[in-house]
Amino acid sequence: MDGGRGFGRAAVLIALLAVIASLPTVTGCGGSGHGAETDPEKGADAAILNAALSRELTLRGVYARGRSYLNGAWRSAARRLRAEEGQYVDDVTKAIRGLGGESEGEAEEVDLAQARGRAGYLALVTALETDAREFYIDKAAQLNTAAPRTLDAWLAAGHGQHLGVLPPGGG
Repeated sequence: MDGGRGFGRAAVLIALLAVIASLPTVTGCGGSGHGAETDPEKGADAAILNAALSRELTLRGVYARGRSYLNGAWRSAARRLRAEEGQYVDDVTKAIRGLGGESEGEAEEVDLAQARGRAGYLALVTALETDAREFYIDKAAQLNTAAPRTLDAWLAAGHGQHLGVLPPGGG
């Protein structure tokens, strides 16, 4: 939690707030009768969002189960990040439903025993957050409809913000 990255965090926060301001469009994903089952573009977007849902469920679970590795400020930060992951899960689920799709994402099993202490746990979380951010950056060009693209940008920014809280390289 280095104060030298404060400017970067502020820039990410400003970008995140700009994207959040446009979020009310996330649930308005088109007219009825043209959902993910009958519209190939919405179906493709729902599939990407289900992959995103799996990532978010995995991260939420890792934050929830990792409390024993942390104390003090790190435990407090992890609690906040876990709460944000819960919001991401809710928002991705709503977006999938808004497309007329079914939520099919499932959390991946992550063996925390391999973390071996605080530094190992933080390295694991940092790797998962980096993977999530990269996933959203990679998927942005593949999304077909406006609301999922907006959500994708918000999630990429959110994971970038999480990386600003975590120590570089996890340790």
